[in-house]
Amino acid sequence: MINQNKSKKIFLLFTLVAVGFLIFLAVMLATVLKPRHLPAMYAKETSKAVRGSIISADGFHIATTKKLYKAVVNNYYIDPQKRDLFIQLFSIYSGIDAKTVKKKLAKRKGVVVLSYNIPQKQAQYLKRLAYELRRYKVFVERKNKRTGRTTLHGLSIIESGESREYAYGKLLTPIIGYPHKIEDKGYTYIKGVKGLERRFESELQAKQDELVQGQRDVNSYIILNKNSFTKQTINGLDIKLTIPVSLQIRIEKMLDTMKVELRAKQIMIAIMETKTGNILTLASSNRFLPKKIKKSDYPSLNSAMTEYSFEPGSVMKVITFSLLLDKGLINPYDLVNGHNGRFKMGRKVITDEHKFDWLSAENVIVHSSNIGMAQLSQKLSGQEFHEGLLRFGFAQKSTPDMIYERAGSIPSANRLNNEIYKATCSYGYGMRANLMQLIRAYSAFNNYGRIVTPRIVNNFIDNLKRDIIIPKVEDLQVIKSSTAARVKKILIKTVNQGTGVKAITPGLEVGGKTGTAHIVEKGKYVRKYNTAFLGFANDKKHEYTMGVIVIQPKKSQFAAQTSVPVFKKAVDIMIEEGYLKPDIVKQPSRTHSSLH
Repeated sequence: MINQNKSKKIFLLFTLVAVGFLIFLAVMLATVLKPRHLPAMYAKETSKAVRGSIISADGFHIATTKKLYKAVVNNYYIDPQKRDLFIQLFSIYSGIDAKTVKKKLAKRKGVVVLSYNIPQKQAQYLKRLAYELRRYKVFVERKNKRTGRTTLHGLSIIESGESREYAYGKLLTPIIGYPHKIEDKGYTYIKGVKGLERRFESELQAKQDELVQGQRDVNSYIILNKNSFTKQTINGLDIKLTIPVSLQIRIEKMLDTMKVELRAKQIMIAIMETKTGNILTLASSNRFLPKKIKKSDYPSLNSAMTEYSFEPGSVMKVITFSLLLDKGLINPYDLVNGHNGRFKMGRKVITDEHKFDWLSAENVIVHSSNIGMAQLSQKLSGQEFHEGLLRFGFAQKSTPDMIYERAGSIPSANRLNNEIYKATCSYGYGMRANLMQLIRAYSAFNNYGRIVTPRIVNNFIDNLKRDIIIPKVEDLQVIKSSTAARVKKILIKTVNQGTGVKAITPGLEVGGKTGTAHIVEKGKYVRKYNTAFLGFANDKKHEYTMGVIVIQPKKSQFAAQTSVPVFKKAVDIMIEEGYLKPDIVKQPSRTHSSLH
């Protein structure tokens, strides 16, 4: 009996051991087969590439891209006893007031975005802080009631987007243009809307984001070795301009002052190196802050130098005169009847501001006679006139560097056969042009008869700081060099003796032509005017083609009183900045003996 009980106990014990072993095996098998939420052995990190910068000729970054980050934390995982420590440290590293951080954390449970606009440098500090906070167990593990998993979430610093920065405010607007923001999968991108930002969108755009993936260490850092993979960041190309900031700033300030003095709606100026086509200044009195555009700024958003076309007035007389001279149809000394300031052609009466009986063909330019030019232009056929205007670049885009250009218009060859259309077009009515077209056309008189294409962008710069050269548009011979030389002398005479006398600068070779034109509103000419002065300023080493447009000045309707003084002030600034050096011949000092 005793042996039987003993056997039962042994059997029961064996059974319990066997069952326990089977349970152990079952648990182990379940553990093996069940998906485990262990940290991944491999990790990957990405970093967004950014938009390229716009850089001035003298190396200043006018438009740059700043990468932004957002700081995210989950309230649930912050150790209550270390909450104040987290708030204080985050405040120190982020620069955000501690009270603000505390208020945001108190406002909602769970995921809290502490900031959407953390600059890149601060983001790097905060990433380091996030690591240290984990190390000091500021965050604690929590069990998910639904899944039963134990997880831990710390402070996350995530790329949120990019911001376009304009260090010099209104400088060079609207040429630079402005951007707008595009949201894509939680990331804010920048895209150009107007100006250079839009024209070179494909070049400025980011090319390739950074990607790093490989095995990770215990601190979740990727181990960089032969088994890891890296794809380098390729940012957008930088754009290097031909325009220096130092000169642009001074010219813009001068235009602001003159706009007030002349009570004008707008003033524009372009200064171009005649030989290279490089634009040194392209400035307007009407500018805006690219990141703070107001409703009142809307009229200024267009690049008026190419997007505002107008009847240019008497500056076109020089173009007409050069076509006549080039074809041998006139001689500068031919006499023209001034009809005492009033001349009837068909049903149209043409008038001059100053009355002349007779004047030479070249003095038609010097004293800006509409009557004289109307008669001289009749020697051109409609076809000759039309083709000549096209050769000079009218009704065509003036530069490849600007967008949305209004190329203006010229009468057809057939219409120019009509004596009235021919006459009015000869002195700048019945056609439309913009400032850059006029600059391009006038470069012929300072460049042996060849017109040069204005350039605003000098080159691109890639990620390795290598220059990418932009092919230059070839100069175009539009008139003979001898014709250009003769017209140049007449333009110098116009400054020295005619309507441009206020542009005289001792020691420099200055020439140019004034122009005044009525403005059309609702199909009728009204008592409002645009004035212009196109010409050049040269010293012994430098040659510049320059143009000024004053839109609706109220102080005076005459270019001699409006556009010419602006031109002269620009020349003075160029002298002060070292772009022009007058050749002043010093007079010998008079000794005591010479007085006798």
